[in-house]
Amino acid sequence: MEAAARRRQLPGAAGGPGATFVQARHGSAKAEETDHTAPFHFDLWFYFTLQNWVLDFGRPIAMLVFPLQWFPLNKPSVGDYFHMAYNVITPFLLLKLIERSPRTLPRSIIYVSIITFIMGASIHLVGDSVNHRLLFSGYQHHLSVRENPIIKNLKPETLIDSFELLYYYDEYLGHSMWYIPFFLILFMYFSGCFTTSKTQSHMPGPALLLVGPSGLYYWYLVTEGQIFILFIFTFFAMLALVFHQKRRRLFLDSNGLFLFYSFALTLSLVVLWVAWLWNDPVLRKKYPGVIYVPEPWAFYTLHVSSQH
Repeated sequence: MEAAARRRQLPGAAGGPGATFVQARHGSAKAEETDHTAPFHFDLWFYFTLQNWVLDFGRPIAMLVFPLQWFPLNKPSVGDYFHMAYNVITPFLLLKLIERSPRTLPRSIIYVSIITFIMGASIHLVGDSVNHRLLFSGYQHHLSVRENPIIKNLKPETLIDSFELLYYYDEYLGHSMWYIPFFLILFMYFSGCFTTSKTQSHMPGPALLLVGPSGLYYWYLVTEGQIFILFIFTFFAMLALVFHQKRRRLFLDSNGLFLFYSFALTLSLVVLWVAWLWNDPVLRKKYPGVIYVPEPWAFYTLHVSSQH
């Protein structure tokens, strides 16, 4: 009976001092995870913004600038090599960003999102490559596939269906598999960017310098990618999370503020862009419906390249 009594008092037994010690350590670990505030990741955000501008926004420009004889139409273009680099570097930076999150995020969702992101961006690479090569043959982005002069006279007519399938892979399936996991990962990271200290809820000077280029790039992403609904849903989810955490006396840290202000700037730029082109009859015809957000490259082929 004495041995049984001693066993009941061993550290770690339910209700004993060992259990109290384990519970205290577990509770302190949770509190430490909540209280821990990550410094501003200037290196990651700078590389992220730079490669977005160069490898994503810059790839169609590079295709127009570099001489055509360097990259024949039946070979990958310089923009395709930019896209390949983007498809490798961006998921790597996203994984590094997740590693620095103060909050432990579900790994299974992160892995599936990254895999889907790479697959969608790769599908888009092929479709976008062919569609941009068609520009050299007179394809006009501000017109639908069947309304393009170089397409509607194709024989047999089933070839037009093939080009519409290519457009579907490029603009719909590729964009969905690319951007949905992209914004999901950003939102999951954002959900961990909260601190209990209001004094730590500010952005350093370098972060303010990156907000402009970052917000401007996301404007391009939203308009050219035709993902306004996905973007506005993500932004409103971020806004709702901020209000919810504020009631718990939690505040955004510098990384969370950077993302939030970048998205807020993006929304303002999209509103100005739509207001500027609100009465454009040609773009209105290509983008019918309630959500009217013209693509920058459609504007370029309609109002810029057509004048040269």
